[in-house]
Amino acid sequence: MATLSRLVPLLATGCMLANAHAAAAIIADGALGGMLDIVDHRVEVTIDNGIATTTVTQVFRNREDRTIEALWTFPVPKAASVSNFSMWIGGKEMVGEVVEKQRARQIYDSYKRVNKDPGLLEQNDHKSFDLRIFPITARAEQKIEITYQQELDIDHDWATYVYPLAMADGRATGGNRTAGSMGFAFAARSAIPIVEIDSPSHGKDVAFTRTDPGVREGSLEVKDGDLGRDIVVAFRTERARTGIDLVAAKDGPADGHFLMTITAGDDAAKLNPPQDHVFLLDISGSMADDRKLATSKRSLAAFVDALGPEDRCELIVFNNEAKRLFGKLSAADAKTLDLARAFLERQEARGGTVLGPAMRLAYGYAQDDRTLNVIVLSDGLTEQRERGELAGLIRSRPRNARVFCIGIGNDVNRPLLGQMAQDSGGLAAFISQGDDFARQAKAFKRKLDRPAARDLRLRIEGVEVSDLEPKELPDLYHGTPLRVYGRYRGSGQAKVVLDGTVLGREVSTASNVSFPEQGSQPAVERMWAWHRMQGLLREAERQGDRSPVIPEIVRLGEGYSIVSEYTSFLVLENDGEYQRWALERRNALRFAKDRGALDQVRTELARLRDKAAQDAPVELASMAPVPQAAPPVAQPQAAPQQPQGSSAPLPAAPAPRPGFFGGTGGGGGGGGAIDPSMVLSLGGAAAFLMLRRRRA
Repeated sequence: MATLSRLVPLLATGCMLANAHAAAAIIADGALGGMLDIVDHRVEVTIDNGIATTTVTQVFRNREDRTIEALWTFPVPKAASVSNFSMWIGGKEMVGEVVEKQRARQIYDSYKRVNKDPGLLEQNDHKSFDLRIFPITARAEQKIEITYQQELDIDHDWATYVYPLAMADGRATGGNRTAGSMGFAFAARSAIPIVEIDSPSHGKDVAFTRTDPGVREGSLEVKDGDLGRDIVVAFRTERARTGIDLVAAKDGPADGHFLMTITAGDDAAKLNPPQDHVFLLDISGSMADDRKLATSKRSLAAFVDALGPEDRCELIVFNNEAKRLFGKLSAADAKTLDLARAFLERQEARGGTVLGPAMRLAYGYAQDDRTLNVIVLSDGLTEQRERGELAGLIRSRPRNARVFCIGIGNDVNRPLLGQMAQDSGGLAAFISQGDDFARQAKAFKRKLDRPAARDLRLRIEGVEVSDLEPKELPDLYHGTPLRVYGRYRGSGQAKVVLDGTVLGREVSTASNVSFPEQGSQPAVERMWAWHRMQGLLREAERQGDRSPVIPEIVRLGEGYSIVSEYTSFLVLENDGEYQRWALERRNALRFAKDRGALDQVRTELARLRDKAAQDAPVELASMAPVPQAAPPVAQPQAAPQQPQGSSAPLPAAPAPRPGFFGGTGGGGGGGGAIDPSMVLSLGGAAAFLMLRRRRA
């Protein structure tokens, strides 16, 4: 997959894990050692239709006079699906295939015994991936490439991309630098003008340029590059319209896959009712790793600072036991905030993680006339036996209580925190240490200031759809897109109806959306399969038994080329070796299609760069934002496949047709998750929310 945080060489005979003794190298345990240099580390990020594709190319060199095995451990990016793992063998790129995990390991180990060239990419759990390569001969270099796709986090017009590098596994003490160079290239294309962009993690070290109102590009190039710090890029779009946005992956008469984005737009009026907030801060021993507790303190302080004067709050810290700060709900005034900051500063990370008692204390603050928001800041690394209890606590929460979970850094249990929040009608957020905490806190508070649409039901009429993910729609909060994936048969216009309740009042809205015969975003079908796999695992966790869903997880992983806890990427020396093990070259075909579509986007971006260079000097994004009156720029639909490496310009795309709410309704057009798709608005000052129809 991508973010490459730890490169740990092992002796072929199987040494222990490594400890670093010098920058740009890691030495294996034991007297014989074993060193590799990261010679080159290249990251290319392309964002299109709300989906980011990250390609990581790495070259490393064996510094030893003998053969070693490399083990490279790196964190799992949020909601990411690995789409390729390649190795260069004999000067030729060999594309990997996804195989059931145990079988992939058996095949890999069989090649180690005869000194052939296998590569293996495995997911350990929810936190990390292991990449193994053997053999790396004396003084030799090895080139690999990993590609993954993920949805962007979108919050109140801000889209955030995180390239996770920081990792706290306790297995290495340093060495997270390149001996050569590190390059990071970023390109975002949006149908909605991008008016602001920055890197909260690296500041002015990242140079951004604007080649079009809907395009921003950036780059970072350093020698002896730091591979232990996340790279964060955030950009803000200026919404000129709202409407349902649909992006599709479809090739002729075969069934297609689609992504439909539903977002409550800025028309949602602010109720700002006084609310109660109980913050639960994890101070267990695991929070000491990778500065998680220090980062959580900063994040929590920013959230408390964002509270309104009529809000009330309580702070509870927990490890093996739970301790309250006030023992009551206190008004969020200056004195309370000062006491909260001082209380946070005194906390130290120690002990185990037992969340249940803290949750029960928090529920005790519920009152019938006010909403209770229970906000958990934790890595979610609880004892396995406690997880069933937490599920029961979520089900038995007070009627007016919601649970929000905030994970800090990369070493967090995203599945557990996400499931807790979703089952309670709340939200889960995962914040990089390099992000802007104040901005994230203000965005979080804005969600609570506006009522959520609940009990959502989606109907699609006119086109046959199936296998929707998620099966049950979560609550829709202001500023946070609701994404629905599915499969469809045929093509044409469809009527999309969304029903729900807001503040107990029934609301409904409808829009016409076009399902295309040819879909231009092949990443959508893999993202559909990834979400389906996650949904199966969540349901199995609720039932307390994963075994019934594992065969389907394996089938989806092999069919759609997705690494999971039950499937792995395997690279063999040549096509004949794949035939020997009766492994279909499904991913080789899929990745060729993916790479072709990505090349088209990159070709269009290069054309815009050339045009900007001819018209005028490229303008730094920080020098002059796009004027607010700038009209929206339609995002081109992908053209038919071009040969890889072709530099021919893409044909012009037709202008998007307005949807019922003024947004784009065509498949492949529009701005994906960046383009809002449903407007929620308040009628006057009344305490109910209506879905208001708007036309372009």
